[in-house]
Amino acid sequence: MEKRKAPWGDVTLIGLGRLGLRTALNLMQAHRGGPSRITAIDEQTISPDDLIFRSLGGIVGEYKVSFLEKLAGRGFGRDIQGIPLYISEENLDLIRGDVVCIEIAGGDTLPVTVQIIRHAQKNGIATISTMGVFGVGDVPVRVLEIDEADIKNPIVDYLRQNGVKNHRLVGTGKLIRDWEPVIPPVLDRVSLAMASEILKMLHEKRS
Repeated sequence: MEKRKAPWGDVTLIGLGRLGLRTALNLMQAHRGGPSRITAIDEQTISPDDLIFRSLGGIVGEYKVSFLEKLAGRGFGRDIQGIPLYISEENLDLIRGDVVCIEIAGGDTLPVTVQIIRHAQKNGIATISTMGVFGVGDVPVRVLEIDEADIKNPIVDYLRQNGVKNHRLVGTGKLIRDWEPVIPPVLDRVSLAMASEILKMLHEKRS
């Protein structure tokens, strides 16, 4: 039984911001299971406003993915690799493994999200991404397959119009157009749902 609970699977995290770091930590700290390898891809550096990174020892100006590697440290039981690059059409081959999780924000990220999903699925990699993380209080966090999601959400609408199928979405459905900010307790719940779904997807791959 103990051997069956060993870490297994390869996860690529695209985006290591406030949500991506939380998702990475949830996966890294999974006990008696979870992925054996995590690759984080992001060119962002830690800013003075990145309190979650700084509270864990991150240094302003340090690459976020390098900080994740440092946080794991020598002898950590999983293979943690950071790639300090923004994902683009030119470097999609960096994506590998069993599951790719897309948590990128800022600007128009949907075109590259579609490219990532197409490339991953073409190579047999399961895909999951966010559909909004804004909200306060007990705003619901939902997990949906893309064909079940509300077409009124512009993320859902764009992905579906570009032919995305067999893709899982996690989030509040609240976007930058809504009045609510992004707050840590909601990010905690979204990252819990995201990490849980990634673990389920790894289990589905292994079964």
